Amino acid sequence: MQTLFAHEMRGENPEKILECCLKEAIPKISEKEFAKNLLSGVLKKKKEIRKMIETHAPDWPYERIAPIDRACLEIGVYELMWEKEMPPLVAINEAVEIAKEFGDANAKKFVNGVLSALFKK
Repeated sequence: MQTLFAHEMRGENPEKILECCLKEAIPKISEKEFAKNLLSGVLKKKKEIRKMIETHAPDWPYERIAPIDRACLEIGVYELMWEKEMPPLVAINEAVEIAKEFGDANAKKFVNGVLSALFKK
């Protein structure tokens, strides 16, 4: 999530941002390959993910969604749709927990609502 957020805010190479995060900011992460694969998957499916978010959050133009919330949603949508070994409820819960930690007071409800609507379809 931090890599996607930093990439959007700074426009720098996301793989380099992730490497920096894994090396300096978050060195205790043991699943580095998972983080790399997740980032790669989200970036490859970005257009499709955006469409799904726009469809399931019709009252919120994509650009008006807070960047932290967008990053949480992008990860959640990717895991729901393309990570077949990830149980859907775990993907939703993880995205909501990240939104709760990094987003504003309404982020967790918003992320949960969008991902739950996608899951129901």
